[in-house]
Amino acid sequence: MESIVNLLLKNMGNMLELGRQRAFELGNPFYAQFKEDGEYWRKELPNGEKYVVSMEIIYGEHNKPVDVKDTVIKKLR
Repeated sequence: MESIVNLLLKNMGNMLELGRQRAFELGNPFYAQFKEDGEYWRKELPNGEKYVVSMEIIYGEHNKPVDVKDTVIKKLR
């Protein structure tokens, strides 16, 4: 019988989708970085619109992230 860790590692592709679903459940955009976008990130909104953006993470007390500021580079189809 395979360990749970090994089963999870086999399905790492699911992690991206689970993160995307959770972001949308919370009403937030989903950000992911892909090699073809270089230093930029992809932003997907719950309505399906997709963008390539530059991103800055704003940190608050105790160096914890509190906000994300992004700048649209281009809209994807």
